[in-house]
Amino acid sequence: MGFFDFLNEKIAIDLGTSNTLITYKGKIVIDNPSIISIHQITGKIIAVGKEAGMMRGKINKNIKTISPFKNGVISNFDAAEKMLATFIKGLSVFNSTIFSSSYNMIISIPCGSTEVEMRAVKESAKRLNAKKIFLIHEPIAAAIGGGIDILKPKGNMVIDIGGGTTEIAVISLGRIISGQSVKIAGNVFNEDIIHYVRESHNLHIGESMAEKIKIKIGAAVDKLESPPENMYAEGRDLLTGKPKQIQLSYTEIKKSLDKSIAQIENSILETLSEIPPEISADIYNSGIFLTGGGSLLRGLDERLSRSTELPVYLGDQPLKTVVKGSEIVLKNLNLYTNVLVQKESNFS
Repeated sequence: MGFFDFLNEKIAIDLGTSNTLITYKGKIVIDNPSIISIHQITGKIIAVGKEAGMMRGKINKNIKTISPFKNGVISNFDAAEKMLATFIKGLSVFNSTIFSSSYNMIISIPCGSTEVEMRAVKESAKRLNAKKIFLIHEPIAAAIGGGIDILKPKGNMVIDIGGGTTEIAVISLGRIISGQSVKIAGNVFNEDIIHYVRESHNLHIGESMAEKIKIKIGAAVDKLESPPENMYAEGRDLLTGKPKQIQLSYTEIKKSLDKSIAQIENSILETLSEIPPEISADIYNSGIFLTGGGSLLRGLDERLSRSTELPVYLGDQPLKTVVKGSEIVLKNLNLYTNVLVQKESNFS
């Protein structure tokens, strides 16, 4: 590796509410839950990522498990910085030079991010030894990562359902011309499941169990071609206080998620109703690109296709499209300069 290459190390970061992904040299080197465990008294980091996730709800009162992101934005800057620093230091396993030199970094952010939040993200990155820091809106990165040529004078609609937000964006000539950042996504789906199980089965389950239920039997429609088998869920019986196990079906989970999915549908229809007719014509022909972890919910593409009367295409690796798109932009900055976040865009 030449000296100038060494000075131009590049890393792309998808700071997600649920997961943080980092790419380096074309590979995803960090794919971990966005979670950190800290000792309350000493402030020492006990664990980050998967290890911290396993501790959630199972540790003593002196150790606090923190999710630094809420609704797609940083809610705890100190915890976010510590978590990110630990992840980046972990990159030295792949290349011992990366932390001894400065490097260029691109971070994807939700479209609803304020100037203050964007500045805070950049400040944190600077303290992590980044030489140049670029910000990109998640739906733009998702579109590029999904293989869409966003620089053409053609309208594309991208829906990115993450952990904290659902980003709905209509993109043309590399810019977001209309859209919404809706605070209903994977984490709200988990809350819906917790609430349903409590109300219908008198069982109190934790976040981890709700996430497991969503992944194993979560659905957006009543009829599935290959329905998942019923699953067992464990928690605390609200009447006796004893540990208890119940059986759940995918149709029950579909019912529990109905209201939240309907709100996402309404936001999509609202966005479609506000765009110029020329862009509507483009989207009629190209359909909707659906990505993000939430897009993996069984039958969701089918349901959105029904409500919008448009074809809905699911990305190959929906959890990785944002970070892949960010990396493509960082490698081809001359081509993509205009897609980077310069100022607040037209988002509600």
